[in-house]
Amino acid sequence: MAFVEAMKGIVVLLVATGLLALVHRDLNDLAVRLVEHTHLNPASRLPHIFLDAVGHLDQPRRLWLALGAAAYAVARLVEGYGLFRERAWAEWLAALSGGVYVPLELVELVRKPSLLSVALLAVNLAVVIVMVMALVQRRSSRVDRGVRDR
Repeated sequence: MAFVEAMKGIVVLLVATGLLALVHRDLNDLAVRLVEHTHLNPASRLPHIFLDAVGHLDQPRRLWLALGAAAYAVARLVEGYGLFRERAWAEWLAALSGGVYVPLELVELVRKPSLLSVALLAVNLAVVIVMVMALVQRRSSRVDRGVRDR
């Protein structure tokens, strides 16, 4: 679990770095060149959606996205460190952060069932279950130590 959380943090940190690198660049020109490089028709549906989305990403919004991604990455890296060091706060954080996604994934599964939505739901449920079991085990071992000390 610690490795997975740390990897999520590293990937998002790379994305944040990429977003920061694009803050002062002409994204419209970059997007048009990307579409041309891939030999896509800019007037067709998906390239048009992509070019339109890039056109609405102004510099302040890119900066906020980069800062948000960096904050998320730091939280994931801290969580990964805490899980690696077997800290209770990290187990709570992992259980809560995994649990937050479960209702959203259930809605997505009902609305548009797919193998990906089933897999994501299963992974997050597994994370929540493993972390709750670790917390229960930690609590019971602490209670057992308290009984033995008396």
